Amino acid sequence: MNDIPFADYLRRFDYDERVAMKIQLPELLKLYAEGQVQLIDIRFNEEYAAWRVGIGRHIPLNELPDRLDELDPNKTIVTMCPHYDRAEIARLFLTLKGYQARYLTDGMLGLADYLRGDKARDYMARIATETNTD
Repeated sequence: MNDIPFADYLRRFDYDERVAMKIQLPELLKLYAEGQVQLIDIRFNEEYAAWRVGIGRHIPLNELPDRLDELDPNKTIVTMCPHYDRAEIARLFLTLKGYQARYLTDGMLGLADYLRGDKARDYMARIATETNTD
């Protein structure tokens, strides 16, 4: 992958990029079930130890530069944190490293609220079905 200088990224930043850098829950959940995205929880280790959502991989933001080999360059990388501030920092870093990256605008709190009860059961069943059809 080729690094993109920050100044070059800023020069080409436009309304399309502003939309493309974000992803909301319905699209994320669809693409994740289809295996098109890799979901990365970028919270600190203590936060992850305290609670997790059960999907995605944990790579703390401060470890991300040293763990790029854990990312799938053939998938869109979606970063998430409780809200979205650190997820956007991670998304920008990954974009500058040449990855196709987006951040979850609803944050993990939105994800946890969305995947409750029957929705969680049905979604996990969908993931199991779609990942076993290869």
